[in-house]
Amino acid sequence: MSLISRTVKKALVTMGVIALTATSASSLAAEKVYRLKLAETWGPNFPIFGDATKNMAAMAEKMSNGRLQIRIDSANKHKAPLGVFDMVKAGQYDMGHSASYYWKGKVPNTLFFTTMPFGMVASEQYAWFYHGGGMELMEEVYSPHNLLSFPGGNTGVQMGGWFQKEINSVADLDGLKMRIPGFAGEVLAKLGASPTNIAPGELYTALERRTIDALEWVGPGLDLRMGFHKIAPYYYTGWHEPATELQFLVNKRTWKRLPEDLQEILRVAMRTAAYDMYVHNAHASAENWATMKQEYPNIQVKNFPAEVMDAVKKANDQLLEEHASKDEQAKKILASQKEYMGKIRQWTQISDQAYLDIK
Repeated sequence: MSLISRTVKKALVTMGVIALTATSASSLAAEKVYRLKLAETWGPNFPIFGDATKNMAAMAEKMSNGRLQIRIDSANKHKAPLGVFDMVKAGQYDMGHSASYYWKGKVPNTLFFTTMPFGMVASEQYAWFYHGGGMELMEEVYSPHNLLSFPGGNTGVQMGGWFQKEINSVADLDGLKMRIPGFAGEVLAKLGASPTNIAPGELYTALERRTIDALEWVGPGLDLRMGFHKIAPYYYTGWHEPATELQFLVNKRTWKRLPEDLQEILRVAMRTAAYDMYVHNAHASAENWATMKQEYPNIQVKNFPAEVMDAVKKANDQLLEEHASKDEQAKKILASQKEYMGKIRQWTQISDQAYLDIK
């Protein structure tokens, strides 16, 4: 065999080894299992909210053929139901499931991405998120904190809350101690109330012991099992949270470590779980509303008086102006929401509302 032949043969063998090594490395990379930890604000086996995280994790694992596995730690495990933001930011957890307006004390502009009083309903808000620039604005707020935020499930219009005493006038709000988070809490504070935020697992005890006089949680789908009707007979219709969107938080470093296909699988799993939570809550609310009317006829369902609603709307408008005047980012977010709602609400009125108004 000539020197040239031996050289060519050696080169071919070398190339084969390199190709085999590359194929093996690629195969190993494809089979690598990524194990993430998720902290949720909710307690263990909490219905609907907790189902959303379980559904997301199960879908991600199945779609990835087991390469993406997500362990869920409920509030009883990590002991910090309202500390999810900090834990995911620090990398203690890779992911979280909570509500954006819980972090307004840390990053004020996070509160705009849950819901706003007298704002968009769920279909409108989802359209704003995915087609009206909402996702980009949310990334702008969260990115400096080493976080990505994704819609994590919507409750639709929430009820206005459980009250131990009837609300007949604006004066009845003065000094009222109420669990109500987000922008709505600021609105009621402007009218003399004392809003506070309490973790879900502590709500019943706080109401029972009169630490608070009233609370809002979600709606019949979740409220009935909490037993609030036993100690607060007045159940008011909503104004404050027309489209309450939960969130999936993801640590940015964790996200960047994931291969592109697993990023996409996780994105799809979160979006699908969010939608499923929305319809699940609608179903549960319908079921529990019927149960409530039949088994607990003493619950008094009420609308807030016109005088109260007029005052609340006025306070809300004033606070929106104040936030926009003090912070350029807040101004941009609020302008985006206002412009988009002005456009899409016209369609909602001529489609959904016109249909529902048919007698």
